[in-house]
Amino acid sequence: MAKDAPIQFKGTTLKIIQTQLRSTDPARLHAALAELTGNSPDFFENELAVLDFSHTDTLADLPDWKGICRLLADSGLSAIATCGLPAAQAANAAAAGLPSVSGDALGRTPRNRVAEPPPPPAAPVAAPELAAVPPSPEPPPRTITLDKPLRSGQRFYAKGCDLIVTAMISAGAEVIADGHIHVYAPLRGRALAGASGDKSARIFTTSLEAELVSVAGIYRTFEAGVPAELARQPATICLVEEGGNSRLTVAALALR
Repeated sequence: MAKDAPIQFKGTTLKIIQTQLRSTDPARLHAALAELTGNSPDFFENELAVLDFSHTDTLADLPDWKGICRLLADSGLSAIATCGLPAAQAANAAAAGLPSVSGDALGRTPRNRVAEPPPPPAAPVAAPELAAVPPSPEPPPRTITLDKPLRSGQRFYAKGCDLIVTAMISAGAEVIADGHIHVYAPLRGRALAGASGDKSARIFTTSLEAELVSVAGIYRTFEAGVPAELARQPATICLVEEGGNSRLTVAALALR
């Protein structure tokens, strides 16, 4: 295509937040967002989001998609698509400007995807001559170490692995990992473990001073500060299952 063509297409890599919604009721969503963001209009800093309904059992017949988008936009989150909706609901959302994307686009397989049957066995053929086998690629790292301070406004993402931090995470900074997060320094910003949905992920820190912590999308904020008994103390954050629901817990961590 000529450089002066009126339209060109180029690949890119965008940071997309997978937003799991278990309800389309505006009142419930408004209350949950108020608890999470404190009604801060720039909490998500104009991040893009895919609304994931793969784990939602019941939905309203005709959800107010534009109203849901406005609620999210009030916290700085821009909804651009949906995932995991039944066909009728997906068509309704698309008509409201939220096209449907597959779970593969989020790097996972939706819960309700049906496995394809294996192909029939091929007819036997003569064995070919042996060829040189190329070396297998190195496996991805299971842990990433960050040994430099993370300043306000900076973000670090450990994709597909655990994250070890040996320097301070300043207020306004953010660390994200698909696995566990270990912070052997003051944690003053935001820490989001299990970002791809791993509910067994945990956060560990030697000095809890965080603004927000999250495991598998379940958040807790500390607008009024960390509770006195945990402030600047070693702590661990994890999910606990209670009656089919996940609850985020923050507990003291005994290091001696």
